Amino acid sequence: MSAELAVPFASVVFDADSTLSALEGIDWLAEQRGADIAAEVAAMTDRAMNGELRIDDIYSARVSLIRPTRAELEQLADVYIANIVPGVRELFKALHRAGVHTAIMSGGIRDALLPLASELQLPHERVFAVSLRKDLADVEPNQPLTTQYGKLQVLEALMHYAQLPTPVAFVGDGSTDAAVRDVAHFIAFTAVARRPAVVAAARAEARSMHDLAHLLLPS
Repeated sequence: MSAELAVPFASVVFDADSTLSALEGIDWLAEQRGADIAAEVAAMTDRAMNGELRIDDIYSARVSLIRPTRAELEQLADVYIANIVPGVRELFKALHRAGVHTAIMSGGIRDALLPLASELQLPHERVFAVSLRKDLADVEPNQPLTTQYGKLQVLEALMHYAQLPTPVAFVGDGSTDAAVRDVAHFIAFTAVARRPAVVAAARAEARSMHDLAHLLLPS
């Protein structure tokens, strides 16, 4: 208990794409469909993360364009792990030693993110992400994390039902992450992608996992 009281946050929630791993999973999947679809999907992703488009308006469209296979999702899981941002493993170990509750909350595809969670010794029930239909042609209905304010909605529910100890820090790089800023201490992580509008909405900026460790753990 003393370790928990020594740190500024009882929980730290992380985005996955361009935060824990240095890629956007949906863009990687699009690259498997050729240059034209890759460019179209990447442009939509970038505009959404910058806040120029609502993620609601493009999420299903991107999945329907790609129609990933099960084998591709398994390969994406390996690519996520191969591209872990330097210092992530060490930070998670330090947070766990300090008694901090950690979780992943992502608009990425859950099946592809579970092996990354295992790599970080994070229980799968603490991974909040998007599930696809069995045929992988679209997302399951009624999933808040496919919407612009879905992370805020899920975070508020977890806090309300005491499934997430407070105070909470949220670390991410995009506009859907910045949406939580009124209920959590939002930290813009900019080692992979720096988006000025997201940084402006944050309480702090971390340019590396080393910077982030200084914000999340006592010196």
